[in-house]
Amino acid sequence: METKFESNVREINAPQEKVYSVLSDLSRLEQMKEKMNGIVDADKLDNFSFTADTLTANIPPVGGITLRIVEREEPKMIKFETEQSPMPFNLWIQLLPVTEATCKMRLTIKASMNPFIKGMISKPLHEALEKMAETIAGVNYENL
Repeated sequence: METKFESNVREINAPQEKVYSVLSDLSRLEQMKEKMNGIVDADKLDNFSFTADTLTANIPPVGGITLRIVEREEPKMIKFETEQSPMPFNLWIQLLPVTEATCKMRLTIKASMNPFIKGMISKPLHEALEKMAETIAGVNYENL
């Protein structure tokens, strides 16, 4: 059974094109680590590594997760797919302009899971998705 989780829409104080250029080249996220202090605990940031197309995270108690960019639609969408994960899923970052200087973003996860697993992980997965959206929206993109 395919299940879809969506974050709330977040407004970002940066132009859509700038946000897209940073998020579509994951190696640029390495620069964001320092700027994310205070948004995310510093010890948790050490669990992340990046290449241009992949993000790998070690998330206790889940373990290692690797996401790879499988589709880019400039400047409005980036689609990820799991390469390594206890549960395969897809993640989309959708960006829409609000003004020339701001945009809005929504994160979406789609995963195939049975009803038992869905009942166990729906709440924590949605909370993690919201935290991820909050973190992405809180970055100062102009300095990257």
